[in-house]
Amino acid sequence: MSTFVLWDIDGTLIYNGPKAGTLYLDSIEQVTGIRPTVRVGSPHGMTEGQLLAEILKVNGIDVALVPAVYERLEELSLAEHEAGALRERCVGVDVALAAVAERGWRNALLTGNGPNRARYKVIAAGIDDSLFDWENSFFGHESPTRHHLTAGAREKLADRAAVIIGDTPKDGEAADSAGIPFIAVATGAYTADELRKSSALVVVDDFQSGLDDVLEAIATVRAPAPR
Repeated sequence: MSTFVLWDIDGTLIYNGPKAGTLYLDSIEQVTGIRPTVRVGSPHGMTEGQLLAEILKVNGIDVALVPAVYERLEELSLAEHEAGALRERCVGVDVALAAVAERGWRNALLTGNGPNRARYKVIAAGIDDSLFDWENSFFGHESPTRHHLTAGAREKLADRAAVIIGDTPKDGEAADSAGIPFIAVATGAYTADELRKSSALVVVDDFQSGLDDVLEAIATVRAPAPR
């Protein structure tokens, strides 16, 4: 059976944009009338549901408003997409996705974003969204933590080999909590040295210089033993 390669998006497939958090702030302001001024300490690796709740909490805004804020975020994301927003894909991503597919493995997503925003982002970066198995991808817009997100992935892919590729220590910690192997790439907010402190099978600077190491690591991944 195919190995599922579960890709994170921000910092892994596409570079973090300079205005990465603007839509969150705009959504909150348009729903509540308050523009958050207090920053979340370490947002990288959070799910979207978790991040929205944390932004509201640290700014003294009712966390019960998360669903309304998320609905507005979806609307603003669609408007941005329809206006032709562009994102920059990380170096080597095209070749990496093709190499995974050529080996008979399955490209899928495991991201803190919701499914619509995930699709808009990969399209904005010029990545063909049909390269991914959307039925077996996992989205964090309703997940309170990344651990919750990866647990859901492990449950659905219970008898399948899977590996998570991400760019933050939180990706690695969440992968560990679900018993899914982790591969780290340093195209996000963390350096390769910082990522080597995780349990990653391999850490690479990017998918151009480190693709062979990534593919070798994926090839070692096996399905969980039957319970």
